[in-house]
Amino acid sequence: MSDPEMAWVPEPPAMTLGASRVELRVSCHGLLDRDTLTKPHPCVLLKLHSDEQWVEVERTEVLRSCSSPVFSRVLALEYFFEEKQPLQFHVFDAEDGSTSPRNDTFLGSTECTLGQIVSQTKVTKPLLLKNGKNAGKSTITIVAEEVSGTNDYVQLTFRAHKLDNKDLFSKSDPFMEIYKTNGDQSNQLVWRTEVVKNNLNPSWEPFRLSLHSLCSCDVHRPLKFLVYDYDSSGKHDFIGEFTSTFQEMQEGTANPGQEMQWDCINPKYRDKKKNYKSSGTVVLAQCTVSPSAHLKPFPTPYNPHGNLRFSLALITKSISLLLGTENPRPIYHQLQPQKLWPLHFPCRSPTQLPPQGPSIPPYLPSPHQVEKVHTFLDYIMGGCQISFTVAIDFTASNGDPRSSQSLHCLSPRQPNHYLQALRAVGGICQDYDSDKRFPAFGFGARIPPNFEVSHDFAINFDPENPECEEISGVIASYRRCLPQIQLYGPTNVAPIINRVAGPAQREQSTGQATKYSVLLVLTDGVVSDMAETRTAIVRASRLPMSIIIVGVGNADFSDMRLLDGDDGTLRCPRGVPAARDIVQFVPFRDFKDASPSALAKCVLAEVPRQVVEYYASQGISPGAPRPSTPATTPSPSP
Repeated sequence: MSDPEMAWVPEPPAMTLGASRVELRVSCHGLLDRDTLTKPHPCVLLKLHSDEQWVEVERTEVLRSCSSPVFSRVLALEYFFEEKQPLQFHVFDAEDGSTSPRNDTFLGSTECTLGQIVSQTKVTKPLLLKNGKNAGKSTITIVAEEVSGTNDYVQLTFRAHKLDNKDLFSKSDPFMEIYKTNGDQSNQLVWRTEVVKNNLNPSWEPFRLSLHSLCSCDVHRPLKFLVYDYDSSGKHDFIGEFTSTFQEMQEGTANPGQEMQWDCINPKYRDKKKNYKSSGTVVLAQCTVSPSAHLKPFPTPYNPHGNLRFSLALITKSISLLLGTENPRPIYHQLQPQKLWPLHFPCRSPTQLPPQGPSIPPYLPSPHQVEKVHTFLDYIMGGCQISFTVAIDFTASNGDPRSSQSLHCLSPRQPNHYLQALRAVGGICQDYDSDKRFPAFGFGARIPPNFEVSHDFAINFDPENPECEEISGVIASYRRCLPQIQLYGPTNVAPIINRVAGPAQREQSTGQATKYSVLLVLTDGVVSDMAETRTAIVRASRLPMSIIIVGVGNADFSDMRLLDGDDGTLRCPRGVPAARDIVQFVPFRDFKDASPSALAKCVLAEVPRQVVEYYASQGISPGAPRPSTPATTPSPSP
């Protein structure tokens, strides 16, 4: 009889508009044994930091008697580039029915951000005990995959006949695993059935999978099916295997009552036994495709009322369509930013879709009929790095740093606006740069030793290597730099734009999506070299580069809105238009009363679109996703 707990699987969360949905697959290695006689029954609990608290969002199934589990249940999350999204993974032993990691069941935990996972595709981290020490040699590995393409689901029902008996005094306890083959020929676990006890003719419970999870929406992708006899020690006996594709499964069950059957083959027996035929047969009794109910309200920590959540970029596009203008930003610039996040809209249930006939549904077109539309995560997971550069305004209009009225005042009570903006934006961007080293420059100051005015000096005073270690290193360099320079002027921005455009131009010449530059300019006043800055931005619009300008203080920033394209397409003084909109300007004063993350959400919301627009305009596809290492079969729940 099957285990009812394993038969029930919650439907993955719905993806709201303006977000990407990411599936995380989790495995552990070398988990600690709570006692010397038995192995743990591990489960992983995923928590997300939201609204100043940690909230459980997903958990895996429980695997019995296994110190190196590979979990089949995916952990689905909504991904937003402009948000930090801190995650905690807690591993605990559920042997005694525990549903949470108590002190006596806790096996270890780790923290990271969703951005770190998707930028690396695969992350392996040590598990830590509650005292902060390593939990022996225990590790956890998280592999990310974007859910894209169709939202349809497939329901599958399998049974088997005359499987080999692997037990001496009873019959086999069979379960089956399904793997999809990745582009690098590694196999990724997508489903594990429940165990059917003492039965050589098992009927497994029907289950439901998204087409993306099953075959990455590729009907020709090879699928591998492995059948085992469950053993409570975790050393399962291999019964046999077979391969298929989703297209073959659909065609074999297209007509009412039609079933598909495969021989379950054990390669060892086939090679050694002369008269060997098979180790039993596996039958696909049902393969039904149904549209996803992903438009129904779904509560999440980001969306507690089950409403659709839109990103600022999507709101911008919607307003432009309604008003017939390409530049609706003056409208939302007048809104209070604390009321922009989150934006919720009521969601209605989908209408009943017409039934589909027995033939292969129309959502499975041939590859020749579909042009692949790449997403931001396609490029990030394909190895594209976000190269983040900081430029800080050190002109005299900021005020004497020794004065409490100065915008550069280093108060022990509260960080100044420059530091707040740097932490908010840089803290997110650093997750997408593998070496975590960021060039940081200043402009508008007299610098030692000759105290001549410079508009692109390294704030660490090392012109040969202006990079700082992580955002914390940029902040430390800023604090050390400030007492050594003389604030002066004017506010020339073009030199720093041209400096960052140099590496971006070299990147462009490679013809690959490997590094996209983002320049953060923190300034307090009106740009002095407006003509040169417009020319520099128009040139940069043809490069893999975006510019974020944060206005600090209470100056008149009307010229900045011109650079942002609020009055139409930006043009250089000679009339040449920008190839695309790459500038986002936000005055910091609009966010003084908002949460620190609100600024980052606003200024970074357009970066994913700008990345995709650039590479699409150049006809550059993402690199191949980095391979993930296949893992061995763990113990399922009996």
